[in-house]
Amino acid sequence: MDNNILFSQSISLKDLGIENAKVNYQLSPDELHEITIKSGQGVESSTGALAINTGEYTGRSPLDRFIVKDSITEDQVWWGKVNIPFESDAFEALYKKVTAYLSHKEVFVRDSYVCADPNYRLNVRVVTETAWANLFCYNMFLRPETEELSHFSPEWTLLCVPSFLADPAIDGTRQSNFAILDFTRKVVLIGGTGYTGEMKKGIFSALNFILPVFKNTLPMHCSANVGDEGDTAIFFGLSGTGKTTLSADPKRKLIGDDEHGWTNENTVFNFEGGCYAKVVNLSEENEPDIFRAIKKGAILENVIFKDGTNEVDFQDVFITPNTRVSYPIYHIDNIQPGSIGKNPKNIFFLTADSFGILPPISKLTPGQAAYHFISGYTAKVAGTEAGVTEPQPNFSACFGAPFMPLHPTKYAEMLSKKMKDANVKVWLINTGWTGGPYGIGNRMKLKYTRAMITAALNGELDDVTYENHTVFGIATPQSCPNVPSEILNPRNTWEDPELYDKKAAELAQKFKANFAKFEEFANAEIMAGAPLA
Repeated sequence: MDNNILFSQSISLKDLGIENAKVNYQLSPDELHEITIKSGQGVESSTGALAINTGEYTGRSPLDRFIVKDSITEDQVWWGKVNIPFESDAFEALYKKVTAYLSHKEVFVRDSYVCADPNYRLNVRVVTETAWANLFCYNMFLRPETEELSHFSPEWTLLCVPSFLADPAIDGTRQSNFAILDFTRKVVLIGGTGYTGEMKKGIFSALNFILPVFKNTLPMHCSANVGDEGDTAIFFGLSGTGKTTLSADPKRKLIGDDEHGWTNENTVFNFEGGCYAKVVNLSEENEPDIFRAIKKGAILENVIFKDGTNEVDFQDVFITPNTRVSYPIYHIDNIQPGSIGKNPKNIFFLTADSFGILPPISKLTPGQAAYHFISGYTAKVAGTEAGVTEPQPNFSACFGAPFMPLHPTKYAEMLSKKMKDANVKVWLINTGWTGGPYGIGNRMKLKYTRAMITAALNGELDDVTYENHTVFGIATPQSCPNVPSEILNPRNTWEDPELYDKKAAELAQKFKANFAKFEEFANAEIMAGAPLA
């Protein structure tokens, strides 16, 4: 505590434009936990985790995320609905309003960094309005040693002020909330929203520009683990495809669950120091690592307690289905020391195809890998959103479009080069439906998906017979240890094979229609990876 008092007296925010604030610097998780409870902004759950409510916003607001258009970004960023431009002068004016708003108030300051590989480390100073937001940053970003703090020099600054509401008519925002990145000033400015994921994804978006443009390193929205032989596996996938579940393998050590970089030195490093997991329908049986990580130091967001208790009802989505928990990675037992893996050997693209068309496992050529990476396909099932009455395709470029400032083909070309240079195998895994679409077929059994991934990792699919899918052209193994052969070819699982052919061709056209906006930037190899039909 003496250290905190000393730092509070010596840390000044005047260089940020914040005058005479009461600075709570580098408080411990326990201190931030207690301040949140005493201030009435959170309560302690039955497991010891802090439970808070993020307010009006319980998820990201992608239409209110901007990038300042300036000499650094103007010719590099892929401007459009994802990367919305913001004027530099407007940012300067809004920044001054936010820092004036914080002046003379109590704030919480944390020095942290991202990128576990020391060669790529990026120091970040975080200024938050609430103690619990500061605790989130303790969990999610990497934690400097105490002796580093006396000479800590931040390169980027993140300001998060939920109670500050912008005036769109004056400030140039769409509405009162905003998340803006400025690559010249090296600032992430967040206001009007308490959703903590905006902080995490703000820094992730910054790295998705910095690493490929300045460091020749591929940023990836993926999980990663490493085996006993030192081989690294990478798992890409959108929400609901099994990215967290399948990378949590008791026989392999977790590098990280969401954001990584792949370097020129052929290493894979975690950006983060923690995990931010969905907890809707969470159970110890299905997600033991996440379930057991929800203890003192973790933060639960927007959950509901069971009547008259402080025990979380993980099935209750009254506030939002996007209930979350953040926790430091050391809450997980089986982790890779240093959060760095070497020697990437296998990449898995995970899709939950609710049309029941794609094979449960297939091997991709470099061109196909780039095509499917840019496509970032999964499918929504009926009932997940209002108006969704049958399976709907969901494409998110690079399996993380909302966070990618560059054109998706830039990342895809980097991925293709790296997988060739490192002789990496790329697999497409369908964790979705078999025997027909959602409502007719069944979800692929988790034990079979795990068996297929294990076989791929162990090299047990290297010498088996493959057949190319007649519509998508991807190579499908005809046998796999511990998996019934009849489910490997999805056409054979449908009662009406001709209906399968028709629906497969329809899905292929959906792929092509989605890809049309990328074609002018895609090279011949990538275009050769498209479906055949």
